[in-house]
Amino acid sequence: MVPPSLTRRQQEIFDYLREHLDEFPHPPTLDELCDALGLSSRGSLHKQIQALIEAGLVEPMNNLRRGIRLAGAEDAANDDSDDGLPLYGYIAAGQPIEAIRNPEMIAVPPQLRTANPCYVLEVRGDSMIDEGILDGDWVVIEHREQARNGDIVVALVDGEEATLKRLEQRPGEVVLHPANERLEAMHFSPERVQIQGILVGQMRRYH
Repeated sequence: MVPPSLTRRQQEIFDYLREHLDEFPHPPTLDELCDALGLSSRGSLHKQIQALIEAGLVEPMNNLRRGIRLAGAEDAANDDSDDGLPLYGYIAAGQPIEAIRNPEMIAVPPQLRTANPCYVLEVRGDSMIDEGILDGDWVVIEHREQARNGDIVVALVDGEEATLKRLEQRPGEVVLHPANERLEAMHFSPERVQIQGILVGQMRRYH
């Protein structure tokens, strides 16, 4: 599956880590992060950090490495020209299918991603061919829960199936538009559709 949505508290903690890690002399411990955030419950923070680890945004903590680090931060520091992003599996560009989680890392040039958390999906299907998105392409997705009309998004339908489509939000309705004249748009009530990210980059391999 694509990365889970973050709660408001988890997003606040992630944003703080992303914006303030450089202010610490070393990666902060849970106690240090508690103090910095003004939180009283170390146990509650630990649960939030664990959720960020499961989302692939924070590195797993163990006894060998002290402190809390953002995922990929060390690799980026060691090699600015070859940032790896997680390849989470396949995304349908036809009818919705479930995106299968795959923890493989794939190299993505910095020009094809943003400074925000991103991940990669491999396209299956031909419903976005008129946008130049072909079966087998890799798409770079910036993790977001909101998007503007006209954005190409990863949309999670009924909490189970993900699809890549152009977004149109109308009063009381969400329309997911393919880019293939042979296919029709899909119409859903807003509560059935959750935005998982927007398209920011694309890669293709020629055989």
